[in-house]
Amino acid sequence: MKNSLIYRYAVLIFSLLLSSIVFNLFLYPTNLVTGGMNGVAIIVTHLIDVSPATVILFGSLILLGLSYLFLGTEQTAASLVATVVYPIFVSLTANLIKVIVIDTSDLILMSILIGVLTGISNGLMYKVGFSSGGLNIFSQILYKYFHISLSKTTMLINMLVVLIGGVYFGFNMVLYALIIIYISSIVMDKVLLGISQNKAFYIMTTEDKKVQKYLIEVMNHSVTIFDVKGGFLSKKRRVLLAVVPTREYFQVTEGIKEIDPNAFFVATDAYEVKGGR
Repeated sequence: MKNSLIYRYAVLIFSLLLSSIVFNLFLYPTNLVTGGMNGVAIIVTHLIDVSPATVILFGSLILLGLSYLFLGTEQTAASLVATVVYPIFVSLTANLIKVIVIDTSDLILMSILIGVLTGISNGLMYKVGFSSGGLNIFSQILYKYFHISLSKTTMLINMLVVLIGGVYFGFNMVLYALIIIYISSIVMDKVLLGISQNKAFYIMTTEDKKVQKYLIEVMNHSVTIFDVKGGFLSKKRRVLLAVVPTREYFQVTEGIKEIDPNAFFVATDAYEVKGGR
């Protein structure tokens, strides 16, 4: 248990350090506003002479106070470390740009790189059960008291920050920010769920015996069969379930179509497959 806790905090610290490096090397020099406290810091420092770390610290502390008042101690504790440590890392890595010289003129390349690195840092943080705090606290408060979707409010708040950034830095910067947000969300999902090595097939066909024989004898995969009833016609059918390696996806689909061109099947990612045959 102790080792697990140390591991979780080690991953959190690494994620926050990576985020601070991304901010100081790529986001801040290019004025790419992608939402969150990072985006707020870039906008505020553009308007007044203050360091980004100071803006992030004071903004996060205010939000942490709101979290304590409206969400309670337990939820606030999950954001406490990130609230304190992240601004410190932003301050400590502020001079990296003087040591590591990077050409940030190609904003498309910068957007892709930022999206990948941000997705990795956020994915690692969420995977070990920590929250980045910041503006997400608003979403949690709205969800608790008004039952408004977390994903919707988070997106709206971040988009508001992005649009405000667009007012000061130009509409093109909004487009770059959208690229970053999109890539980041995909990478974060991959970090959280992993890369699927298998596909789960759910197959409904009038030739279930032939499809079953094909999957077992030709493809050498086991098949699970269960009875279902359609919701519209209430007709009983049989569904075949088979898990196959992703590399065999097209071979399986073509085999099913050859046996029964009218077969209905759904293929989904299977992120974890254990036991059985």
